[in-house]
Amino acid sequence: MEFNSGDIQAFQKVSFRLIEELRLSSIISVSEIEFLKSVLRFHEHRYYILNEPLISDSEYDLLYAALKQIEQKHPELVTKDSPTQRVGSSINKSFETVQHLVPMLSLENSYNADDLINWDRKAKEHCKLDVIEYCIEPKFDGASISLIYENDLIVRGTTRGDGVEGEDITNNIKQIRSIPLSAPFSKFGIQQIEIRGEIVMTKASFTKYNEGLIAQGLSPLANPRNAASGSLRMKDPKEVAKRNLEAFLYHVSFYQRKPANTVNDKEEFLEKLTPNTLSVVEDNVLVTHSSSLNLLWELGFRSPQKEKMVVQGIEDVIKHLHDFELLRDTLPYEIDGMVIKVNDFALQETLGMTTHHPRWAIAFKFKARQATTQLLGIDFQVGRTGAITPVAKLKPVQVGGVTVSSISVHNEEYIKEKDLKIGDNVLIERAGDVIPQIVKSLTELRDGGEECIVFPNMCPVCRGELFKEEGEAVWRCVNIECEAQVMEKIIHFVSKDAMDINSFGEANVRKFYGLGLISDIPSIYNINFESKGKLDGFGKKSIDNLSSAIEASKFQPLHRLIYGLGIRFVGETTAKVLANSVEHLLDFVDKSEEDLQKLDDVGIKVAKSIHHFFSNEMNVEMLKQLESHGLQLFNTKKEVLQTGGLINQTFLFTGTLNKLKRSEAEALAEQHGGKIVSGVSSKLNYLVVGDDAGSKLEKAKKINTIKIITENEFLELVNL
Repeated sequence: MEFNSGDIQAFQKVSFRLIEELRLSSIISVSEIEFLKSVLRFHEHRYYILNEPLISDSEYDLLYAALKQIEQKHPELVTKDSPTQRVGSSINKSFETVQHLVPMLSLENSYNADDLINWDRKAKEHCKLDVIEYCIEPKFDGASISLIYENDLIVRGTTRGDGVEGEDITNNIKQIRSIPLSAPFSKFGIQQIEIRGEIVMTKASFTKYNEGLIAQGLSPLANPRNAASGSLRMKDPKEVAKRNLEAFLYHVSFYQRKPANTVNDKEEFLEKLTPNTLSVVEDNVLVTHSSSLNLLWELGFRSPQKEKMVVQGIEDVIKHLHDFELLRDTLPYEIDGMVIKVNDFALQETLGMTTHHPRWAIAFKFKARQATTQLLGIDFQVGRTGAITPVAKLKPVQVGGVTVSSISVHNEEYIKEKDLKIGDNVLIERAGDVIPQIVKSLTELRDGGEECIVFPNMCPVCRGELFKEEGEAVWRCVNIECEAQVMEKIIHFVSKDAMDINSFGEANVRKFYGLGLISDIPSIYNINFESKGKLDGFGKKSIDNLSSAIEASKFQPLHRLIYGLGIRFVGETTAKVLANSVEHLLDFVDKSEEDLQKLDDVGIKVAKSIHHFFSNEMNVEMLKQLESHGLQLFNTKKEVLQTGGLINQTFLFTGTLNKLKRSEAEALAEQHGGKIVSGVSSKLNYLVVGDDAGSKLEKAKKINTIKIITENEFLELVNL
């Protein structure tokens, strides 16, 4: 099937229209059914054959659900070639097509608790039970596979294909080290077995893979699923081995036992299994889904052993789904939901299946992480250091439960790298609390009406000169009196991590600046709260609270003041190092760049920035004004604890901690005499590693003197 550029744009135009209608009303007219079928077939081809999707998974699901809803209300409109009448169409002529031993069906999707309660009700009615036991496991966001083992050896690995037939990718499957080439099924009396699972690429491997593509001048892939699926279809198995793929095996779809007289060592085998696995066997038959996962684990497969949960009743299912979604971002791999399965195999047989999905399982989909929308324009904003940041203005769209209408696109080079144009259709992504980003521009959909993005040659606020330092990608306004910079500096100064002036958030800073009540940082401490005319609209209580918060900020420790000054490259950790190195803040006026580089965690670039700041007479005058207003410029640091064995030991935290927030862990280390550094070097003593640790861990492994410890080991160090 081939599509020219006109076909692609036409299909996508219809796709966007239908998606927009569904987002607004969740209903599509019956008259649109043929459009809907054609659009779904088009996107199946882009997804399964080309591995170049033009819409997100959630948007495809939205269209598919609409078609299914129409066909349920009007069964006379169901045709044999409808996308609802088959699982998928991922057959690629590059590989031999083979038939599955058992059809490889899709799962019915659910998106809320009501869907699950309704599904549970039907299952209980069918089985004539009051409560059903369920097994819950992650819905891995990867590429589905089927494996066949005969006489303990792997003989075939296939893709899902259309559910009846798949592509034979055995040679590629053998390159994935988490898939055993042999397993002792014969000890269990099993001669042939078909196992289903998912090939995934971890977040860390995906990032590294995309970095490699970018280095070669190639476009990065949109998500780990496409990376995994595309890797399985590579013609050279050696290339597959380089992709660092992993496999989770989560379902036994078929098995054939040896004749009874050949099973001589069943008892010997059972003695080798853990107590958790003993429930697998009842007259040499697998009886529950959860215990089949235990069996796969014992035989050397990576089943979702730690991730699975067995519960009684749908209420406990719903609670577990909510709890697990909160942990989603701590996993080293991507999931897009959870799968709920009736645990008892006999009940699964009773419930049976449709031509599309089993009735004994359902997928619960988490909030969408990706969506497609349109790039409407670019705003160029000026930050507190003069950095000019382009911000993409988007047609509003829901992603991860949040409406996204603007996204930073960082700098001029980023825009060129992503090949962004005004009017482009773009794929955006929001993972957890991560700031949304544009994954890629859908260049295939351009119709010639798009506009190139022209970066300004002067400051968009003060019209001053722009300058880009050698080796940097950011253009900056060099006018330090630029109104935008001044306001951003004030906003940073009063922020929670700096001087923490409650009630003085960004909105109030902009109001007070616009009213002429403040003009720079020192003016915060000289606000005329008696100016009744200008303060109309501000209640007495809110004014009293703000006045008290400003007064209290005068007694913040020195490191908060240093951080609040907004010196380039000086973060919270470096601010603490600087504060502990002087008796008075203005001592830095007499320090050279060489003096500054002798401090922990201060390199050439940071030292140059600090020296530049304190060499500026206007900055020195500002500090003197702050001191005259009563701010504390002397170092009144607290005595560190003299116990615990952490005195002068340096710490760095990386990855996601499970028991403490990063700030809490750093404060705990400091309370026991430790020092926090911002990077991996020979000066680092301890790297505390949480979940999904990245490049810092790899760098630390190369320095023998660094002790790499877990969060629990850190807590033991501080005797908690």
